[in-house]
Amino acid sequence: MSHAHDTTAPLEHVPTGLDNKKLMMWLFLASDCMFFGTLITTHLVYRKIYENVGVDPIHIFDIELTTASSFILLMSSLFMALAVSAIHKGSIKSFRWNLVGVIIFGSLFLAGQVYEFNHFVTHAGLTISSGTFGSTFYVMTGTHGVHVALGLLWLVSWLCYSFSPRFNAHQHAIDIETAGLYWHFVDIVWIVIFTAVYLIEYV
Repeated sequence: MSHAHDTTAPLEHVPTGLDNKKLMMWLFLASDCMFFGTLITTHLVYRKIYENVGVDPIHIFDIELTTASSFILLMSSLFMALAVSAIHKGSIKSFRWNLVGVIIFGSLFLAGQVYEFNHFVTHAGLTISSGTFGSTFYVMTGTHGVHVALGLLWLVSWLCYSFSPRFNAHQHAIDIETAGLYWHFVDIVWIVIFTAVYLIEYV
């Protein structure tokens, strides 16, 4: 009697029970969390110094635009969750459509951030050299923007690769889930930044 051969590669696990790729991503996110924590803490510590350089965040921020951008980024997390669910179910078509949703919404968020930065520089005269406010604001939000851009490039590469005959939903589900962890982390970090940088000025 002939036996069917399993062509799928077994997942590699560590004593924690996690897949190696997911474990490495969790470790990276933990270190990144400390990095962003440092940036946010620095911003909050020096927040009172803004008055010394004549910067009034309330007169500079467009809270409606930033709120809309934040909502768009949160919606991209929903699409990411749906994409991960679809790939685990083996529904590649649904996976692709939801991944397109993540990419579109993530790109809209980045476009909003670029527009905001341009407005700050050209109309408010706020640059990275504009004292403590300018340096902490642009380094923190700019670093987050770079994370979003890298995440988009990662997801675009997976979308393109999904059309390759070598793409296998079962084999690559853990890779998509790992990318999803990164994307959800980026969204959570932005919620913290949005609260600590923008909303706190209106309290």
